[in-house]
Formats: sequence, structure tokens, C-alpha cells
Amino acid sequence: MPAETTPSADSREGGLRKVARVVLLDPADRILLLHGHEPDDPADDWWFTPGGGLEGAETREEAALRELAEETGITDVELGPVLWRRRCSFPFAGRRWDQDEWYYLARTTQTVGVATGLTELERRSVAGARWWTCRELTRAHETVYPTRLAGLLQRLLDEGPPARPVTLDTEIV
Repeated sequence: MPAETTPSADSREGGLRKVARVVLLDPADRILLLHGHEPDDPADDWWFTPGGGLEGAETREEAALRELAEETGITDVELGPVLWRRRCSFPFAGRRWDQDEWYYLARTTQTVGVATGLTELERRSVAGARWWTCRELTRAHETVYPTRLAGLLQRLLDEGPPARPVTLDTEIV
């Protein structure tokens, strides 16, 4: 699962780490995903949306934009509505992560960036980024989080953002 920094006490609610993620689309409706892996096992890998835990008193919107800038270097974005909400639990870097994730739609024309704000753990566990078409994502054999992202993206592209955030199934890895 995605590399993250250690959560602060105020980023947790009911034992869950509060997380903001970004479904970043370019003008061709490609989605940007990061390629992550276990820090000590690059073969244990997956793709995931940019994002991470809230810091201090920041809002989820502020966290989404900050994390996107830190992880991709992309700052020219139009942040849209929350598309999906998901609770998940997964092992990563020797511990279990329990998260309440909100996925924001964002659009950009800036398709090249440089990740300059990665934490030490992220530097050891993020191998890069790639823009994916919905078709490529549908045909992918790689592990992608959230699961069913290809179908979720296709629905978003076909129907537009939902009137209110859709609650995705809880994922426990």
C-alpha cells in the first residue's frame, strides 16, 4: 500500500488515520498513479493515487494539495469534489495502517513534475509515477489501489462526479 509518513495524533479519528487522496486527471482524461513497493522488497509492488495523512489542523483539501505537490511536484491543479470515501487497513513497512480516505477529483494541464517533498520512507518505497488511460488501467495486471479503480474511473468519465461522495467497500489487506 502507499508509503506515508507517521501519523500525528491529531490526524487520527476513532483510531483511523484521516487521509486525503487525489484522482488527478490530465486533459486526455489519463489518471496519475504512483508506483509503490515495500521498502525492503521492491518485488512487492502496487499502484496508487497520490495523497496522504492530514498534518496539524489542515483540512482534507489542504492535505490533498500539499501531498500532491510533495509526491509529484504538480501544483497547477483545480481541486474538485470528493468522489469516494473508503476505509482500509493494510500492512506496510512493518506496521498496520488503518485509514479513512477521501478521494478528491482534480484536473491539471501540468503533466510533468518532480517529487521534491518525499519523506525518507517514501524515498525508499516510491519508484515513480505514470499517467494511465482508463483502457490501460482496465487491462492492467498490476495491483492497483483502491481495487476496482478502473471501473470507478470509467464511471466517473462516463457520468461525471457523483452528486455526493460514494462510500467504497472497506478494504483489508
